[in-house]
Amino acid sequence: MGEAKRKLEKHKEMLWSCAGVQTMAGQVEVRWETESAATPMGQLAYVIDFLNLTGPWSRWLAACPLRSSSPNAPAIGDVIGMWMLSILSGHRRYSHVTTIRGDGVNPVLLAMSTVVSADAPRKGLLRIPEAARTNWLDGNLDESKAALEEREQLYLFKLKLSKKVKRHISRLCDETDWAEAGQGWEGNEGQLALHCWNHKRRVIVLRRPRTREKVAQDDSGHLMLSFSEANRKRGKEITGYEYAVLVTNTRYGILTLGPLYRDRADAENAFDELKKPWGRGGYTTHDLHRCQLAARAVALIHNWWRLFVRLARQEARREAITSRPWLMTSVGRKTEHAGQTTVTLTGLPAHCVQPRVALMRVSTWLRGWVAETAEPLAQPSLWHRVCDHLKRILAGIGAPPAHPLLKNCPNGVS
Repeated sequence: MGEAKRKLEKHKEMLWSCAGVQTMAGQVEVRWETESAATPMGQLAYVIDFLNLTGPWSRWLAACPLRSSSPNAPAIGDVIGMWMLSILSGHRRYSHVTTIRGDGVNPVLLAMSTVVSADAPRKGLLRIPEAARTNWLDGNLDESKAALEEREQLYLFKLKLSKKVKRHISRLCDETDWAEAGQGWEGNEGQLALHCWNHKRRVIVLRRPRTREKVAQDDSGHLMLSFSEANRKRGKEITGYEYAVLVTNTRYGILTLGPLYRDRADAENAFDELKKPWGRGGYTTHDLHRCQLAARAVALIHNWWRLFVRLARQEARREAITSRPWLMTSVGRKTEHAGQTTVTLTGLPAHCVQPRVALMRVSTWLRGWVAETAEPLAQPSLWHRVCDHLKRILAGIGAPPAHPLLKNCPNGVS
């Protein structure tokens, strides 16, 4: 009798939740379903599979210094998992975490025991000791970056005009051996070691004259990078310079490096992505340490996402504004039967074929690499196999230089 009553109540609720709406195409029945677990980011199941098999998620979680003595405090995995889902969604504020609370699929796939509120990551990060915050993320960030110098890969980057870089520019202002760099630029080179570097690197300072610019001072009264002097080549007075500072390990001359950097195309769009679609300047709080921690976390998850996207699409780079809808947005519905959990994805027919093929290809590669790493003599981990695959395919970067083996001895024994 009780079962019959429950079925009757459920039938009444279904009839109540159905409603007919009059549209331009005629009468349409709209039905609400509240019992199914669903998510608007169904394809994240493949991303979670990637992070689980390769191991960065478990290592990041295991090294988390977040601790709580309260028995009612949420678990570490619930706090960090909710924060990661928020960052992947492109959020910029802790309050945006609330939009994920209705997700009935991805938190379960991350083995989260409960869906926490927006205050959980905001207050939880505050409990992490300041000394442990930086160390927690720096090691994971180093793991997610390509070691260009160790692999003898040539690089060319532009430096931010920090205080130490500006002091370096000031030391070069009085020198006269500036070389032609093309298109009105001139350059001078030297060596510089910044705070986060372990050794000095070759630095190229480029400058171009400006006109109608006043010499400005900062709050402390020091001159900013606008130095009045005469143009030695044209004999005209100039009021300031526009500066650009490059760091490189190449042997190219200044005249070559200037145009080489100007022809960089979209090579630096990733830095702009971090500031805008990824919200690296977001998750702001009143204390600087939590802001720095959030910036590092956004950079780390950005690196994970970029690696996954390049596995799915190797022929071209996709920015977050296109890669997120392409590899995240599809309705996922979770069902359970006989102990088996199934996530059914429903995507737009016009945009479903390509991501499905790409994600299935990534899944096949991962399982093939898992089988290879399971062999007794296999040395590289699955994470290193993925990184080496991308470096080889995308940048032509080979493995790190190996120590040479013993050469053949005179007696024929090697």
